[in-house]
Amino acid sequence: MASVDLNGDLGESYGAWKMGDDVAMLGVVSSANIACGFHGGDPAGMLKTVRNAAACHVAVGAHVSYPDRAGFGRRNMDVASEELIGDVIYQIGALQGIAKAAGTSVRYVKPHGALYNHITHHECQGLAVIKAIKLIDPTLVLMGLAGAPLLDLARAEGLAVMPEIFADRAYTPQGLLVPRREPGAVLHDADHIAQRMLNFVRTGTLAANDGTVLRIAAGSICVHGDSPGAVATAQAIRRLLEAGGIKVKPFV
Repeated sequence: MASVDLNGDLGESYGAWKMGDDVAMLGVVSSANIACGFHGGDPAGMLKTVRNAAACHVAVGAHVSYPDRAGFGRRNMDVASEELIGDVIYQIGALQGIAKAAGTSVRYVKPHGALYNHITHHECQGLAVIKAIKLIDPTLVLMGLAGAPLLDLARAEGLAVMPEIFADRAYTPQGLLVPRREPGAVLHDADHIAQRMLNFVRTGTLAANDGTVLRIAAGSICVHGDSPGAVATAQAIRRLLEAGGIKVKPFV
């Protein structure tokens, strides 16, 4: 690849609770997944983050979630389809209003946490998210786990998609993310992660946690903004990619 997108989860602080260093991350990433108030984020914080994203020429995406602030959106919920459709529309709409006020626009949607993981292979809720996006703005791109059936469903429904790979997460031999509760699920060595991503961009392959070589087609790399050392990790990735002649830029 001559270029690749680098995305980060941002805008997740609310009230007195601070999460990550959004300002520093916006100086590194090319796309920002902005929390929409259901797992993190509040209106003032969302507006500040989106304004900063616009100033840095970073693409803005809606990071939609189950309504789970206490669990940071990482607890599974049995939500009826119509309820989930409404929740997703509500979150995208809120961010669209803030983006308009900040002089930019929402270009894509990326589910968060438990919702992201659940719809990767579960059709009912996946279709609800797809329907919600189509109802509010069918030009929005759905970002999701590379190789997931969700992306095939979205394509079949007429949505554009962006497959992503996670820089700071370990993978199973099946191409899924190792659950966070398991040892080694989250990677922390910035230099190792950066080299891993450079190798991926050059070869299209990634080693799973058992050494299995996975072939992955993805156009965006994610770094979690709430992870310790997230800024250093993102900086190391971008620095190594650019040194290797690979441009980092928004995918949309």
